[in-house]
Amino acid sequence: MSGDGSVSGDGAADGGVPGGGVPDEVTARAGRSTVRRLLRVGFLLVALGFGGWAVAAQWDGVVAGFARLNPAMLAGSLAAVVAALLGAMLTWRTLLADLGSPLPFRPATKVFFVGQLGKYIPGAVWPVLAQMEMGRDLGVPRARSAAAFFLMMPVQLATGLLVTLVTLGWDRYGGLLLLVPVLLVLLEPKVVNGLIGFGLRRLGREPLEHPLTRRGMLTALCWALAGWACYGLHLYFVLPQAGLVFAIGAFALSWCLGIMTFVVPAGAGVREAVMVAVLSPVLDSGPAIAVALSSRAVIIVGDLICAGTAGIAARRSRT
Repeated sequence: MSGDGSVSGDGAADGGVPGGGVPDEVTARAGRSTVRRLLRVGFLLVALGFGGWAVAAQWDGVVAGFARLNPAMLAGSLAAVVAALLGAMLTWRTLLADLGSPLPFRPATKVFFVGQLGKYIPGAVWPVLAQMEMGRDLGVPRARSAAAFFLMMPVQLATGLLVTLVTLGWDRYGGLLLLVPVLLVLLEPKVVNGLIGFGLRRLGREPLEHPLTRRGMLTALCWALAGWACYGLHLYFVLPQAGLVFAIGAFALSWCLGIMTFVVPAGAGVREAVMVAVLSPVLDSGPAIAVALSSRAVIIVGDLICAGTAGIAARRSRT
């Protein structure tokens, strides 16, 4: 220190680090933040690329399907898809809150909808990894994010199969009834909590602080059922001659069978093949393929709209 009390060039006036450098911890934290941002941008670009490829690969069929629709039908179908995706988000948000991490609406939409773009990347892990990463920024433990994500599958499968049985008839799809008891057992909170606890113990992690409750599960099931109704409405706008009840069941069955093929991005191809088969009583194979591809394209657009809107809304809420 000089005689007039000033701090020399090597002193603490520049941050308390000799030479005026930034503390190593701050530098490391900034570096990690930059890496996370780059990874998120890369994730979005890859997901958007695969989503675009899914449409471009069947472009002729998509165009043929859209040629059958007027603007009002297309707008109605897209609006119904957005409503269905919102129902899925509320299913996930309900499960996450019941497990102990309630999120405000806007941040929850960003985590869910942006994370869901990962379903277009081959492999089943990308959506959950994205949701775990973004949820961590909001104080959600990774184990809790993973639990909510994986609980959605039996919730949607159970409700989807029940919707199929009710709408398409027990005579044709009664065999699906054999799966319902298994799924209902897996949705019993005591069973769910036991399975989650077992998995966390095997991974050497602490148990969840807030076990799933029956009320939370029932609320999630209700949101899932509302989502199926909206998905059916989306297909009804594409194929009104099939009737709304039939459209709800046709979409639910095609989604349930498609989502069981984990290695296929978003059930691509499988869902369309099942939908063509289910639509056979009311539509020839050519038009049915066009309808299935149109449905796929509308859902992809709906995913992009939801992810983009949620990201913008979350950013504005922070400013």
